[in-house]
Amino acid sequence: MDKYSKVPLYLQLMEELIKKIEAQQYTEHEKLPSERELCAIYDLSRITVRQALQELEREGYIYKLHGKGTFVAPKSYNQDLVKLYSFTEEMRQMGKRPTTQVLSFQEMAVDERLAGKMGLAPLDEVYQVVRLRLADNEPLMYETSYLPKKTFPNLTEAEFNKRPMYDIFLDDYQMGVTKAIERFSATSVRQKEAEHLRIVTNQPAMLIKRFAYHNESLIEYTISVARGDKFDYTVELT
Repeated sequence: MDKYSKVPLYLQLMEELIKKIEAQQYTEHEKLPSERELCAIYDLSRITVRQALQELEREGYIYKLHGKGTFVAPKSYNQDLVKLYSFTEEMRQMGKRPTTQVLSFQEMAVDERLAGKMGLAPLDEVYQVVRLRLADNEPLMYETSYLPKKTFPNLTEAEFNKRPMYDIFLDDYQMGVTKAIERFSATSVRQKEAEHLRIVTNQPAMLIKRFAYHNESLIEYTISVARGDKFDYTVELT
């Protein structure tokens, strides 16, 4: 560390640790030296080291486990929100192998609340499809989709196990997604979701509600729970 530099010492330490993480001198989920050890290694005060670690955690380079220490965070997937996207295509573009597990598939009648969201009448029928989305066998998203039966009268669980949902829409029904509206909020992972995502219950996550349209007709309402340690999102404002 250059104590005569105009660059604050905590920023210098951040840069040093980031270089080591990017060079894989510290690998994903590897435990970092303790605050006390970092103080000794770099001849810095505890306050300086703590500030550097707090900023690294905020920027997603590290994570802390109470009573266990500080660890290198796994790389996250950046999702660009300025255009329509599908999970499958986005993962392929990143060089990942996307897969989907269908956890449940059923037909059901919608209540008044769900009917209002989907522009349906109460007791209209939909398919409820619960899926786990993975990349390179790592679970990333737990999704629950509601699809109007009158729009897709012959959907089957077998088809969802064979092909991506949007391929089914386009190939079998000549319906592509022309517009999508997504709403984001913070949430905590529930027990069932945590079991499938292989994370602990109540871990922070992103809740995404997606309304997908073919022209002016709603063809999909999906609620996704995305792992908070795996995704960040980019919006370009002009």
